[in-house]
Amino acid sequence: MKHLVEVEPATATAGPAYRNARAKDGLMQPPPGLHSCWDIFRTAVEKYPDNPMLGRRRVVDGKAGEYTWVTYKEVYDVVMKLAASISKSGIKQGACCGIYGANCPEWIISMEACNALGVCCVPLYDSLGAGAVEFIICHAEIQIVFVEEKKIAELLKTCHATSKYLKTIISFGGVTNDHKEEAKNHGLSIFSWEEFLITGGSHQVDLPEKKRSDICTIMYTSGTTGDPKGVMLSNESLLVNVVGPDSVIQYVGEVFDQDDVYLSYLPLAHVFDRMFEEVFIYHGSKIGFWRGDVKLLVDDIAALKPTVFCAVPRVLDRIYSGLTAKISSGGILKKTLFNIAYKMKLDSMRKGIKHEKAAPFFDKLVFSKVKERLGGKLRVIVSGGAPLAVPVEEFLRVVTCAYVIQGYGLTETCAGSIVSIPNEYPMLGTVGPPIQHIDVRLESVPEMGYDALSSIPRGEICIRGSVLFSGYYKREDLTQEVMIDGWFHTGDVGEWQPDGSLKVIDRKKNIFKLSQGEYVAVENLENVYGVLQEIDSIWVYGNSFESFLVAVVNPNQQVLEHWAEQNGITGSFAKLCKNPRAKDHILAELIKIGKEKKLRGFELIKAIHLDPLPFDIERDLITPTYKKKRPQMLKYYQGEIDALYKGSK
Repeated sequence: MKHLVEVEPATATAGPAYRNARAKDGLMQPPPGLHSCWDIFRTAVEKYPDNPMLGRRRVVDGKAGEYTWVTYKEVYDVVMKLAASISKSGIKQGACCGIYGANCPEWIISMEACNALGVCCVPLYDSLGAGAVEFIICHAEIQIVFVEEKKIAELLKTCHATSKYLKTIISFGGVTNDHKEEAKNHGLSIFSWEEFLITGGSHQVDLPEKKRSDICTIMYTSGTTGDPKGVMLSNESLLVNVVGPDSVIQYVGEVFDQDDVYLSYLPLAHVFDRMFEEVFIYHGSKIGFWRGDVKLLVDDIAALKPTVFCAVPRVLDRIYSGLTAKISSGGILKKTLFNIAYKMKLDSMRKGIKHEKAAPFFDKLVFSKVKERLGGKLRVIVSGGAPLAVPVEEFLRVVTCAYVIQGYGLTETCAGSIVSIPNEYPMLGTVGPPIQHIDVRLESVPEMGYDALSSIPRGEICIRGSVLFSGYYKREDLTQEVMIDGWFHTGDVGEWQPDGSLKVIDRKKNIFKLSQGEYVAVENLENVYGVLQEIDSIWVYGNSFESFLVAVVNPNQQVLEHWAEQNGITGSFAKLCKNPRAKDHILAELIKIGKEKKLRGFELIKAIHLDPLPFDIERDLITPTYKKKRPQMLKYYQGEIDALYKGSK
């Protein structure tokens, strides 16, 4: 495996431990002289004081204008004022401070003030309801919260339980008299952003010494079951990871630098975006914030002209659908030209020619139009959070004229740990080799038939290195379940490829036994069925009391309506989802793809329910990173599941 070097031999139950071949002489270390996340920002201010740092679009009379910017030095001055106010309010080093709301400059400024004081920053998920926010405030004993103005009411709803700990609320914007009255009733102090900034007055803050081992942030993972878990990330974890992205793009002779422009829209409450924002602060780059509406995202991209775009697959799926729809609606000449250009460039890339040299003529004539829709300056697209479908990854590699990189990591590994190498076509559909700061091994999962010692090694992905979390806050029992002999057990199942890249193929926990004793790896099945153009999403269900599988499906509205029109069936999308012929049609397609992919008989779905509403956070069916909450889905769809089993016997 050319990209890996073995550092430990195999054991009876686990394959060899590998690391990136570039790290054969030792794992990557934090940047010299930096001891905390505060040092990342402080040194950037020293190096790039006049560089634009944080930008937002001003909206006047409903119209968004250009981005306006504040420099690194200007941000630093506000951060120090804020730190003085936090310090004067009695918050000590090691205490917890909550930040609740969508990405904006104030979010970063609040985070940096926490970093300055050695206060532990605890993001409160913008996309979760009051229940989880209440739990996190109480569990982390949060005394002070910075909050987006429109989230104040939701935060105040938790005060019956949280006021035992929470004493101070600061709005990113203004505060109404009603907010002040309600806060007063709970014994809380509440301030607008400007009010709080002046409470520090001339208070001089002596910034405390901070160590690499100090906990910088506690990120609560939403989890698919039970209460959120507080993942403790140290300064060292974040510092080591800051140099990780550079090591990846150095494969193609690129670097991140002060000329880069990053779009901040993925939630800062998640480690994926937090890490990349730290990376670009480290380099003195620009960070521009979106307006908070996914329908306006492409417009924000066009205005900001980012050079680097990080995304979860759902966002890239939307971009892919939008681009393919635009191509399909073009004239026959344009469509034919696009198809010729696409095929020629793809063929060249398959032969090993790098994307920028594969079809320069067609890049200028055809694909430059796609590039312009994405701002015109995009050079790197990073996908993470879930597997990116191979057709989408291939399409983006061809048409965007940018490096498309897919990565794998968890909150517990401080984001990206295993990342594909840019411009390596054979790595399509994989997450590449480990970054140079970790060791990786696969551990056999016999009950699922995965053998880490076979000729095609498959098993649970285990990671070791200084990027790992420091444990789950107040849950040593859960920490010991996943940290064994220094290895973090991810729960994901991977398969080593001959070139040393890793493919994520399954999830260890998503396995159940049918009544005949056969094990079903449900996530793998959902990936197989999920490629059908007839469906947007699928949840496959089975249990040990039944001998077959059923599923709830979100059909693709456009495809289903087109099928209905061809078959003389009328009615709204919701009515079509209840139509027996529509159900039979989609079920037949699912069985067809299952057989094509050589699924075993018990892995084929026997009955389906069509839901016109997509699985969503509002109904508590998915997490903010779009992972299915299987117990909650069963509770929500229990009636439909019972009917499917009853009707199929």
